[in-house]
Amino acid sequence: MATVQEKIELLRRKLKTVEMGGGQDKIDKQHEKGKMTARERLQRLFDVDSFTEISQFIRHRCTNFDMQEKELPGDGVVTGYGTVDGRLVFAYAEDFTVEGGSLGEMHAHKICQVQEMALKMGAPVIGINDSGGARIQEGVDALSGFGRIFMNNTAASGVIPQISVIMGPCAGGAVYSPALTDFIFMVKNTSNMFITGPAVIKSVTAEEVTAETLGGAMTHHTVSGVAHFACEDEVDCIDKIKVLLSYLPSNNMEEVPLVETNDDPAREDEALNSIIPDNDNMPYDMLEIIRSCVDDGTVYQVMEGYAQNIITCFARFDGQTVGIIANQPKFLAGCLDINASAKAARFIRCCDSFNIPLVTFVDVPGFLPGTTQEFGGIIRHGAKMLYAYCEATVPKVTVVVRKAYGGAYIAMCCRQLGADMVYAWPTAEIAVMGPDGAANIIFKRDPEKDKKKQEYVEEFSTPYKAAEHGYVDCVIEPKETRRRVIDALAMLFSKREERPAKKHGNIPL
Repeated sequence: MATVQEKIELLRRKLKTVEMGGGQDKIDKQHEKGKMTARERLQRLFDVDSFTEISQFIRHRCTNFDMQEKELPGDGVVTGYGTVDGRLVFAYAEDFTVEGGSLGEMHAHKICQVQEMALKMGAPVIGINDSGGARIQEGVDALSGFGRIFMNNTAASGVIPQISVIMGPCAGGAVYSPALTDFIFMVKNTSNMFITGPAVIKSVTAEEVTAETLGGAMTHHTVSGVAHFACEDEVDCIDKIKVLLSYLPSNNMEEVPLVETNDDPAREDEALNSIIPDNDNMPYDMLEIIRSCVDDGTVYQVMEGYAQNIITCFARFDGQTVGIIANQPKFLAGCLDINASAKAARFIRCCDSFNIPLVTFVDVPGFLPGTTQEFGGIIRHGAKMLYAYCEATVPKVTVVVRKAYGGAYIAMCCRQLGADMVYAWPTAEIAVMGPDGAANIIFKRDPEKDKKKQEYVEEFSTPYKAAEHGYVDCVIEPKETRRRVIDALAMLFSKREERPAKKHGNIPL
């Protein structure tokens, strides 16, 4: 019979085997591709010595194709929990050195275990994907594993933050777990996502495309809108995940942690009084306005490369996290289109899920016209944004800086969509349409058309009509914006608002 020391030594040997994954040669190949191993990634993510690995001795149960002869340490995935900047976080990292990180029954079981623990404990869960996909030898057992993961993703949606990190291949059914989560990070040149790969596409449609062009980080960050963040390398990616976590609560029952700042809440920026061009058709950079108003000029953009005519970002006002939605006049004159509407709606709903107040900066001439937009369903997609703002019960502050015309004015969180406080700059133009166009219609047959048109522009190309009718609370000097927003957020801190009881609404997807 083995002695106690021999049993301890056996444990150490088994742990060493598990920690080596697929072996040194596979680890070396991973490094040659510019990729870390699963454990190296987790070590970089979690606070020093805080990560606790669980279920490391789980073994697959497959006997097809002589699989019972194969040792797959950890079944190709590392799971556990620890702290990130002192806060509890759960995570799993697929291990490409073990059978290509392929997902089998027990691999999925480990992921589901971590998901369910995170949900019970009310803590974020981070999934690092680096896998060849479903383990073909396990057949429907592997597919059922995906189904369990998707169910858990959906159950946790809006309850705990779910972050997906693509650090290698992610293909077929595997892509839908990331798609169900709140945020997706990808790494340039080493990560891919697609339903069907280049070889299958070539055999079915004869179309030739590289994996990077088809499903690389920049494709999904700028063209498809699947990836929220495209990172330079794995270190950059993990560092950005930590920053994102700092803006989020651990769950939907908590408030976002306040962060100490030395930035004076009463600070004013005289430059804002001259940032809007005298010619109202001239563009400017909305990010300059946002950076001037928020703490330390720091913004954390989400989906920065996609639908750049609208900005979605996290920032802080006097230490409090907010989600900012803003038109960007530098792109498409700040018009709302299909992609911008979907991008904004998704971000608004995410902020509302996690008790993050919404601040909206408005300079929108309208919805983008044209057959491409109409045939693509701009009515349906634009309605997503309306729905998201109407559904949101968090504090909502709107600042109209220049144009706010027609249906797009409504869509950018006007008073009737639930804005709790609406500020307007003196440069604001709130109307059914641009004053020139409106005057041309109204005074079409009037002999004094030119004179009346000028009078109309002077009267209606202002925020004061809207203020007279109670749709604007305060017309403010631009330089005061930071102080005014902070004041509104402080007043709204205790806001409580309910919606009618229902199973769920029917958002126009």
